[in-house]
Amino acid sequence: MSDTPTPTARASGLPTVGVIYNPRSHRNKGQDLASDPAPHVFVAQPGARDQLPVALERFKQRGIDLLVINGGDGTVRDALTAGHAIFGEDWPAVAVLPKGKTNALTVDLDAPSEWSLQGAIDAFRDGRRIPRRPLSITPIAGEAPPMLGFILGAGAFTLGISKGQDAHRLGAFNSLAVGVTTVWGVLTALMGRADNPWRRGSKMDIRVGEAGEPFPRSQIGDSAYRQLLLASTLERFPAGIMPFGKLTQGLKIAVIDHATRSILLRLPLILRGKLPEEMEAKGMHQRAVESFTLNIDDSFILDGEAYPGGKYGIAPGPEIEFVAPK
Repeated sequence: MSDTPTPTARASGLPTVGVIYNPRSHRNKGQDLASDPAPHVFVAQPGARDQLPVALERFKQRGIDLLVINGGDGTVRDALTAGHAIFGEDWPAVAVLPKGKTNALTVDLDAPSEWSLQGAIDAFRDGRRIPRRPLSITPIAGEAPPMLGFILGAGAFTLGISKGQDAHRLGAFNSLAVGVTTVWGVLTALMGRADNPWRRGSKMDIRVGEAGEPFPRSQIGDSAYRQLLLASTLERFPAGIMPFGKLTQGLKIAVIDHATRSILLRLPLILRGKLPEEMEAKGMHQRAVESFTLNIDDSFILDGEAYPGGKYGIAPGPEIEFVAPK
């Protein structure tokens, strides 16, 4: 597409649009971007992660009004992470076309599965604007830049992602993959021994806020371990699950200290947002926090990809306006 918007495009009031198109995303494989050439639309197909900053910097120089990310959750994570150093706190509006194996963000935004580029451009003018702040995950040691994403998980969650990949290979995607993974994890933990990795969890230390207060913990299990950690700023999740109960806004944490059968048998109820009061003492915690630090020996997952253990600071990132249909 052309390098600069034509005077006709500018005069018409059309938004200047930059598209990050990932041809490797599940629903994009073997297809070209479905769009008629337009003078106000610029498309980049970065072949590798390190090419994203170049594409986004060009979009910024062209003064885009709308950034369209065509891919799954991983593509969104990579684009937001690369764009953080470029846009800072001044992002263009963002639309996400759900083309990956998992598309949790678009579930939260209520974007239709067949949403098109033209639909996103129309929604920029006539649709809704939904503010969201992705998680910002910053290594405490060194000078590595923060990573931006929406779902962070550790402990059994890391194993769940592996099983989710198995579900993908069996043909289950999106909400179905979440359901398959959940059922598999519950059954394995119920029938497994104490040293089963689904029940053992990971060695981690969680501290909340600037004061670094220890995150609540029950007396059940090894105090150095947590069986599962989940953190997110999303407000709605695939398959209708409610891992944070009635908590919706801001940064939220859900933690299981140890996979007791009492918790696992109540998991269907918990995932519907109904946490019995006695579950706190039994090792199931849900909190809304301003920030927290995570010191973990094992790897953790951010939007489907594993990252090495270490000490990280987690807080809400920049506020971004996401475009959604009416």
